[in-house]
Amino acid sequence: MVQVWNPNGKYRVVSTKPMPGTRWINLLIEQDCRVEICTRQKTILSVEDIIALIGDKCDGVIGQLTEDWGETLFSALSRAGGKAFSNMAVGYNNVDVNAANKYGVAVGNTPGVLTETTAELAASLSLSAARRIVEADEFMRAGLYDGWLPNLFVGNLLKGQTVGVIGAGRIGSAYARMMVEGFKMNLIYYDLYQATRLEKFVTAYAEFLKANGEQPVTWKRAASMDEVLREADVISLHPILDKTTYHLVNKESLAIMKKEAILVNCSRGPVIDEVALVEHLKQNPMFRVGLDVFEDEPYMKPGLADLKNAVVVPHIASASKWTREGMATLAALNVLGKIKGYPVWSDPNRIEPFLNENVPPPAASPSIVNSKALGLPVSTSRL
Repeated sequence: MVQVWNPNGKYRVVSTKPMPGTRWINLLIEQDCRVEICTRQKTILSVEDIIALIGDKCDGVIGQLTEDWGETLFSALSRAGGKAFSNMAVGYNNVDVNAANKYGVAVGNTPGVLTETTAELAASLSLSAARRIVEADEFMRAGLYDGWLPNLFVGNLLKGQTVGVIGAGRIGSAYARMMVEGFKMNLIYYDLYQATRLEKFVTAYAEFLKANGEQPVTWKRAASMDEVLREADVISLHPILDKTTYHLVNKESLAIMKKEAILVNCSRGPVIDEVALVEHLKQNPMFRVGLDVFEDEPYMKPGLADLKNAVVVPHIASASKWTREGMATLAALNVLGKIKGYPVWSDPNRIEPFLNENVPPPAASPSIVNSKALGLPVSTSRL
């Protein structure tokens, strides 16, 4: 049930799940940590399961987004002498940061390493939905193909269409660049903040196309989300999840989208009213979706799995080998940094120095979300 590395280590660090790669384990062992990895064949550990893992003495825990880290777990970790917890994730919806503050526990996350990987999956879902890849694959495997037909799995051409991005932060902007440069799509985006770098990129690419005698691409910053929904042919959701974005896409907003639009979500499941989405997909067979996240993970709302116009994958946006191994390394170094009394890295999105396997990582915690509340020092190093 538990795999132990370096049993005589001074500091006890628990990982609630086996994580990709071995570098994260080696980095902890090199700093005199005993590493215990829960190998139990249970996808989501309960609060009671994790309390048992923490035990009487535990210096830090590396956990997962599926776990409920609140008052109960932070008090248990604190009683065991623990001062650090890190999610192996950029998000921390599962963490009660106020409870962590109360018990003086640093909360780590792993930003900066997921941007391109997540954007690539959003692009993959966009393509899969547009060209009906999954439907066609199932058709072939079922032995139904008996010759070319003019109307067989006719999908949507992306070139010259409009891609809409809601939330043009790092991931949203990376996705937009892929779709604009890769498929010569025009861009419309909505964000509370102006995406200046993205606008400059599209403008420069438009000039390049024009200079080569091709139709230039265009960009527009929408005044409202509804404007994106009305105008875009492919829409990808990249907002944070809070009270203002819960059910951001609902029955009303789906109704104003184009009948043959494609909707992609690699952000958080509750951003979409999934019941309303299922109904909309049933009523509009040419409307298609690509979903990596769901409102009640790991479950889908009734009817979604039966719909041919939905491409569904099990929360794998960050599932590239490089990214997942990087997330494990960053999570381990967050915990190690607090145990060793290291400062907090000054820019959690500039994490390359921690991922370079040829040199030792900086003596810092890559990203601690409650560092200000705990009054933790910030690293001045600019490697």
